Amino acid sequence: MTDRNIGVGVVSLGWMGRLHARSYRALAEKFPDLGATVRLVSACDPQPETRAAAVAAMGFERAVEDFRELIADPEVDVVSICSPNFLHREVALAAAEAGKPFWIEKPMGTHVGQSRDIAAAARAAGVVTAVGFNYRHTPAVERARDLVRSGRLGRITNVRCWLIADYASSPDGPLTWRDSRERGGSGVIGDLMSHGADLVQYLTGRIESVTAATGQFITERPIPLRSGVGHSGWEVSDEKGPVENEDWIAMIARLEGGAFATLEASRVATGPRAEYVVEVYGSEGSVRWNFEHFNHLQVAVGRGNEFAGYTQVMAGHDFPRFSNFQPSPGTSMGFDDMKVVEAAQFIESVLTGRQLAPSVFDGLSAAEIDEAAMASAADGRWHDVPTVEGVTYDD
Repeated sequence: MTDRNIGVGVVSLGWMGRLHARSYRALAEKFPDLGATVRLVSACDPQPETRAAAVAAMGFERAVEDFRELIADPEVDVVSICSPNFLHREVALAAAEAGKPFWIEKPMGTHVGQSRDIAAAARAAGVVTAVGFNYRHTPAVERARDLVRSGRLGRITNVRCWLIADYASSPDGPLTWRDSRERGGSGVIGDLMSHGADLVQYLTGRIESVTAATGQFITERPIPLRSGVGHSGWEVSDEKGPVENEDWIAMIARLEGGAFATLEASRVATGPRAEYVVEVYGSEGSVRWNFEHFNHLQVAVGRGNEFAGYTQVMAGHDFPRFSNFQPSPGTSMGFDDMKVVEAAQFIESVLTGRQLAPSVFDGLSAAEIDEAAMASAADGRWHDVPTVEGVTYDD
């Protein structure tokens, strides 16, 4: 890294890797105050056609097959890790050993031990990190956090959070690495519940203990003939293989300070497309946000109003970072914008040395909650969640 010129390498150009690339490209327009020149230096992907597209269509200067070559590239200053879960640990440890800051998607590994290894390596190397907890960065969620943390809702009593989706609801959907314990780890717990755990902690504080139950409703899927991007574009055969992890989870959590949270996640719902909702209730009011209504926040503050119930507010220039993207509240933001905010936080963290983005320690904290939930689902008991030092959700 020379002055404020930062060379980027992206490992794996599936849906999320392409989104990382677009997010870096958007920084010059959306966050000009960073004062940084961010270059897409190198992409790594096993598919030759994807490597060709990286240079021809995505703005990368070059593309390689081996992530080690990308990390060793002297022009690559920071690394985005967007590979499948089972590759996260190896890439992250290599980046840390090279002293290169990295932005990694969640879950950080296939089990909590891998997340612990990644966090320990980052701490030992002293590198800045970021983890893909993008729902934090929605202006409505940021505004809700301001209301909670400033005490406007009074004493927090309980939180409800559910992430109910249909992306794996069809039994004819392909058997992918996400369905494998070895390559994906847990199922919907790591994929969606980790987001729910982070949202609850970001809004209200640490989860201390949990009890949980899980279910698996689709036990086999067609084996793919050709890979797609994300959850679409796959071609499948008539032969089927076993799904090895859970489709659904429900969890009760005790929060630091005495409040409770109920959380639920499903990847096989029929009806909701991506109903990701968080509600925080306090002695003096409550807030509610739904990802399917991304730009709106429902707020009830103060007792004894003539008209009880929620006021629905649309995000505008008075919400955090909204003006970086849109000029007025009538124009909506979207999912990709959250990743641009995350990219900006990561790059600013690299430039200043201050951890502004959600870090690997936040990723580890969510992984510890996931691990406790899986243990509880197995034995039916409450399980304590270890404290993780260095989290950013309380900053």
